[in-house]
Amino acid sequence: MTAQISEKLLFEGEKHAMCTNPLGDYCALGGELPNFASNCTALWRGYVGTWEIMNDRLYLVELRGELESGEDANLETAFPGYGDRVFAHWYSGTIRLPQGKMLEYVHMGYGSTYERDLLLEFKKGVLTSRLVKVNGVSRDENASEGYGIGAMTVFPREKGDQP
Repeated sequence: MTAQISEKLLFEGEKHAMCTNPLGDYCALGGELPNFASNCTALWRGYVGTWEIMNDRLYLVELRGELESGEDANLETAFPGYGDRVFAHWYSGTIRLPQGKMLEYVHMGYGSTYERDLLLEFKKGVLTSRLVKVNGVSRDENASEGYGIGAMTVFPREKGDQP
């Protein structure tokens, strides 16, 4: 699997790349999402969510993607009646926020290693702890800073689907 486009997290006044997909747990617990189209090797799930931590609670505040039908999807599409934000009560686990320069690129999922990981632990959508894990220091002055993907393939739409 290609390295994946990250979800986004608004936390303490900054936007971070998340190497975690909390909506995967929603589906694993029986929640249903619409069928998203995957037209890119770097976005197998077919959507990008923006999350926010407010008062130690995790909320999904934006969802962007394309449905298999070709329609654009948003938060209201996935969670009817919750157009502004959805409390992630289903999520218990760790959200990984990579920080610093890249130490090693892995062309799979979220496998790349960065100088540090900010690990946020949640129980039923509530932040319970945070930990900074130091993975090393880059010796490469030109190493990229922050999370990113190295390559991807975009699949063209079927000829009948083009405008």
